[in-house]
Amino acid sequence: MRRDWGLTTGIIGAAFTCLACFTPVVVLALGAIGFGAWTGRLDAVLLPLLPGFVLLAAYRYWRTRGTRR
Repeated sequence: MRRDWGLTTGIIGAAFTCLACFTPVVVLALGAIGFGAWTGRLDAVLLPLLPGFVLLAAYRYWRTRGTRR
């Protein structure tokens, strides 16, 4: 079986983005390393990334599932 890197990237990216969206530890970690000013812009970056990675994973799953038939 061939590994599909697009599907793997989509699933891992969606998991990390979801974890970052729902974890307030990111705000504390950014403040601790001196990037506390970025916390106001996290939603502007993370919210578009989550559907992007989910769509990438869904598309690659659809493509690999279609070629196996």
